[in-house]
Formats: sequence, structure tokens, C-alpha cells
Amino acid sequence: MKKVFIDGETGTTGLQVRQRLQRHPGIDILSIDPADKRDPEIKRRLMQAADVAVLCLPDDAARESAALAADVGCRVLDASTAHRTASDWVYGLPELAPGQRAAIADARQVSNPGCYPTGALLLLRPLLAAGLLPPSGFYAINAVSGYSGGGKSLIERYECNPGRAPGFAAYGLGFSHKHLPEIQYWSGLTQRPVFIPSVGDYAQGMLIFIPVDTAGGPAPARLHAELLHAYRSEAFVRVNPFNEIVDESAPFITPHGLDNSNRVELSVFGSPDQNSCLLVAKLDNLGKGASGAAVQNLNLMLGFPEQLGVDLG
Repeated sequence: MKKVFIDGETGTTGLQVRQRLQRHPGIDILSIDPADKRDPEIKRRLMQAADVAVLCLPDDAARESAALAADVGCRVLDASTAHRTASDWVYGLPELAPGQRAAIADARQVSNPGCYPTGALLLLRPLLAAGLLPPSGFYAINAVSGYSGGGKSLIERYECNPGRAPGFAAYGLGFSHKHLPEIQYWSGLTQRPVFIPSVGDYAQGMLIFIPVDTAGGPAPARLHAELLHAYRSEAFVRVNPFNEIVDESAPFITPHGLDNSNRVELSVFGSPDQNSCLLVAKLDNLGKGASGAAVQNLNLMLGFPEQLGVDLG
């Protein structure tokens, strides 16, 4: 049995990681008494006993815990934003590129991806790497998430005040959302995209939309073919048929249907004149966007089958 310490297990992501690991046949969870959760010496002892520490903390606290883990020689999986573009950390998106899985498996320090970047990167990275989209192009990324993506405060606003929270609301309109550096860095874009996140009055599920100008460039069907090729062997990434809505709510695409799973669905839609294309990613912000991805990375780091315990339900 491998031992995992979840630092911050009472937060939204920490609770979900714990729920998954409680059913994992190869992992014992090391817990800290809530009264001691800020005691560095107790954390130190738990990290010394753990094979991996999972950090489900705000950024500043995650940096402190990561330094403590490094001091005692404990491997770390950080679910915060703190280390996602750090050169000495491995980015925890196994499907990102060839060799990423092996890098995660061997790493001492792994940063779990953000929910919005997961969808955006799975759409953009292979198309940029193949030279089908220009890295210097202008890209606008539009997205909507369930309110659970906002953590405890937003969850309380929606669930404790039914009917008083907005049905739909855009936010992050200062062009400096915390996920932007991560998206630009790992996609290969040479300029920062415009990112427009929003929240809907539902608990979980996420859609990411990226419109692309294909006039004079590869046809939308060519972009779809490249995504099919890139993810042909991936267990958690499905590329839907070109120009088809496979959602149960068709003719609509909704953020629902992947709740509690570690799966992502990608779609490509092209205009009849071939001049415009829409790239779409659908995932669960609590699953592949957070805790499901964390367990997938833990499996790689600890030598378990990658699909073991990643889903709830």
C-alpha cells in the first residue's frame, strides 16, 4: 500500500480527491486533525511518512507546503496555481505531448492542471504543434463552468441563496485571469489569448469554446483529423465526429453528462464555406478539471494503472 497525505482535504478539491482515494485499493490516506492543519511540524511528520503529498491549498500555502515537502524528501502533487509554469515542476497533463506521461511518473514535483486550461490545451496544443494553427495568432477562449469551480464561497452563494445568485455571469474581465499564463505557456502561443470565463447556476460541468479563422488555412476537417490522430490511444479523451452534436440534449451542447468522470469530449464544427471553425471541449471541472486528474497523476507517480479510482459514481 502507498501512503498519500492530502494537505487541504477539507476544501472542494481536497474532499473530491479524498472521496476517490477512499475507494482506491492501493492507497492509504494520511489525515491531519483539522485543529493541526497549520502546524508545520505535524505536517512534516506526515510528509515523512507519505509517498506523495497532495496539496489542495491556496497558492501561498501551497508554496510553503511544497518547500516543506522538498525539505523532507516527499514527492508532491500540487493542485494549486502556484507551480504550473515553474521550470522545475512537471505539468500534470499526461495527454499534453509525447513523453509527458513518463515525465510525470518520474517526477518529484508535479503541478495538477487547471480546469479551464485542461480543455483549452487539449484543443490547441496538438494543432499548434502540427503547424495547423499559427502560434502568433489571435485567439479568444470562451468558457462556462458550474459554480463548484469557484470553491466554498461561490458554492455557498448558490446553494444557500437559491434564486438570488445569477443564472449566468461572466467574470475575470480584467484580462489577467490566473489561468492565462498556464494556457499560453503550455499551448505554445506566442501572445496571450483573450480568456472570457463565466459561471452558470448549476453545480458542475464545463464547456470551453475557441473560434478559429480558417480562411486561407487548413480546412476545419483537417483540424478535426489532427485531433483524432493526437488522441487516438487516449482513454480519457474522446474526439466526437466532425460537425456532429452527440450531446443527449441535442441540438444543444450542454456542460452536463460527464459529472464525476475523468473524461473529456472534444468537438470540431466547420462553417459551410470552410472559413470558420469552432473548437469545443467538454469536461467536469471537478473531475478531469481537478480531482480526477489528480488521481490519474497519482496513479502514474505511484505505478498504478492510470484509470484506477479516477471516477466517482
